[in-house]
Amino acid sequence: MSALEILDPEPGAAAGTVPGTDPADLDRCVRAANGVQTRWARTPAAERAAALRAGAALLRDHADELAELNEADTGRPQPEAREGVLAGAATLEQYAELGPVHRGKSLMGDFEATDLMVWEPRGVVVALTPWNDPVAVSCGLLGAALAVGNTVIYKPSERAPRTGQRLGELLAQPLPADVLQTVHGDGQVGALLAARTDVDVVAHVGSTATGRSIAKSVAATGAKALLENGGNDALIVDSGVSIGWAAEQAALGAFANAGQICVSVERIFVHRDVAADFLDALVAAAEAWDGAPLVDRRHRDHVHSHVRDAIEHGAELLTGGVVPPGDGAHYPPTVLTGCDPSMLIMRAETFGPVAPVRVVDSFEQAVAEAAADEYGLAATVLTPSMAHAQHAWRDLPVGTVKINAVFGGAPGGAAHPRRASGAGFGYGPELLDEMSQTKVVHLRPAP
Repeated sequence: MSALEILDPEPGAAAGTVPGTDPADLDRCVRAANGVQTRWARTPAAERAAALRAGAALLRDHADELAELNEADTGRPQPEAREGVLAGAATLEQYAELGPVHRGKSLMGDFEATDLMVWEPRGVVVALTPWNDPVAVSCGLLGAALAVGNTVIYKPSERAPRTGQRLGELLAQPLPADVLQTVHGDGQVGALLAARTDVDVVAHVGSTATGRSIAKSVAATGAKALLENGGNDALIVDSGVSIGWAAEQAALGAFANAGQICVSVERIFVHRDVAADFLDALVAAAEAWDGAPLVDRRHRDHVHSHVRDAIEHGAELLTGGVVPPGDGAHYPPTVLTGCDPSMLIMRAETFGPVAPVRVVDSFEQAVAEAAADEYGLAATVLTPSMAHAQHAWRDLPVGTVKINAVFGGAPGGAAHPRRASGAGFGYGPELLDEMSQTKVVHLRPAP
């Protein structure tokens, strides 16, 4: 397979290449992973945990290097990228603690027999990871898979291959050979892996289109699909909120990392009572925001096409929305109003620094329209009303609801994405269950 060319998101010039993995090499990798899986599964859980802790230590030692690679690959500023590396190290440490205590249970049967329900690794896990937070997200899937005794074929996004390559090298150092192998390529390589009959799990974080393709493949092979697909997360701004605070939350949710976060704010529903003041404050926040570049110009074209479509269908551009001159992949923080649910920008994931606003007449209307969406990843509600908060978290059909904060939450939280946003736990202790399978054992003495 031809080499992957990497473009620097800042000047827009070619920044290097990474060799792609051809089908013959993929075949060797998968066969090798199957060959060592039983031995890795029989390795004491405490030794597997020690390898994860050693990997976490290596990430901390190389945090600056990984952050620099991340910025070169995707444009994410190094301070934010470094936070992602440290979050990944913490996730590995979490699974190092949880892995050895992941246990089954005994069952009540006949007095003369022993009945058990035990957890076993599934086998070979294919981990297909995204570019927007390449270290932190990858460490979740890799850490959980390895902790319970799976071997892993790791394919980082073709938009962050150098970061993924170095991450794979570091995490493989304390592991036996072939337990964790890194491969490279575009969607074709991921499709080849997902279609194999000798892999047991295909874990993917990325677009809904890719997730649906994987689901079709594993339906034929019998592998388990673990999918976190796209999102179209709503932010509801209720009447009675502090306007400045609400605008700051909206700007953070829509513009952080240039809107390239899985749970970025994609749609804003604001109560008419506070709409005018909120829009003024949001525009001021957008114009003061120090934006980061998008991952590449192809993605910038995608973001801009959503903005243009909204304007063509009647939305009003309040700030931003203009592609800056010169090379690079920057796009300005953008605020639109007059948006309605039929517009593409309200129906599909934009994944950029755009805040499309719809003014509604009631909190109930906001919840109803936020819920009427094909995605179901997350949502945020800003409200001083406990009754409205209770209404919202119960009625919004999403995996995660955040009340009065666009980001945050206790470590270990695990949610099921809904609808087009995927299936299966992607975080927390429950991810160990996803990477395992149960076996019922009935032991009875011979007569």
